[in-house]
Formats: sequence, structure tokens, C-alpha cells
Amino acid sequence: MAIASAAVALESSALGDWMRGGGLSYAFVNVSHLLGLGLLLGPALLMDLRLLGAGRAFPLVETVRTLGRIAAVGVAIAVCSGVALFAADAVALSGHPVMRVKLALVLVALANVALFHAWAGRGRDAWAADVPMAARVSAAVSLLAWPAIVVAGRMIAYV
Repeated sequence: MAIASAAVALESSALGDWMRGGGLSYAFVNVSHLLGLGLLLGPALLMDLRLLGAGRAFPLVETVRTLGRIAAVGVAIAVCSGVALFAADAVALSGHPVMRVKLALVLVALANVALFHAWAGRGRDAWAADVPMAARVSAAVSLLAWPAIVVAGRMIAYV
């Protein structure tokens, strides 16, 4: 019941009205969402592959630090624009099974990032060639979760 009432409130909010109001608002936010996903996925996938051992010519610490900052900007843009896109049709989307899968995957991916920074990635400034197993598992989860989120998001229109 709480989800349904929150969806109604979001959809009937000023944000929901603005998103459905015509003009270029929906298109602008949709393009922003794609930009955010690009800024997130490109660096995240490269970072994950580096943590898993690819691209050893690139220094691990600097690569993870630089790409992590770019990915963080992408996450911020994708989440903000995603909430706005959701607001346009929150009632229908909140009950959509694929949307629920997408949101669950987003929670898994964000929890994975949080766990990496809190636990698996501890001491990464001292890593040389050996990346700890916990960090490699986190990279593998990330490598699977983020593309799955994109696929689920795309499938909402078709299921």
C-alpha cells in the first residue's frame, strides 16, 4: 500500500506534471538519463575489468580513482533523471514486473558499490599487482549488474 500511495503522490507532483506537460521536458530528461548511464557504464565496466586483471599496463590505483569519480557523476545524473522519468508514469511503472526487477538490480549494484568502498576496496592505495578476492567479486557483480539494469530498463517498453 505504501508503494502505491507513494507512486500516486510522485505522479501527481509538480515533477510528474512537468514530465507529462509536453514540450521538450521528457526528451531532455530522457537524453540526460542516457548521458548519465554512459558516464556510469563506460567507466564502471573499465574499472571492473581492471580490477579483474585486464589492462595491467594502466596503474590500478589511479585508474580506479579517476574512473570512479566519472562513474559517480554518471550515477548522480542517472538517478536524478531516472526519478524524473519514473514520475511521469509512476503508478503504472510501480506495478510493472520488469521495473521492479530493474529497481532491485539498481539496489544490488548500489549496495555493491557501497560495500566495495566500505570493505572490499579498503587499502586499495597499497594494492600493487594483487587485487584481493573481495574486490574481484565486487567487480564481477558490478560487471553483471550494471548492464543487466540497462537491459531491464529497455525491456520495460516491450514486456
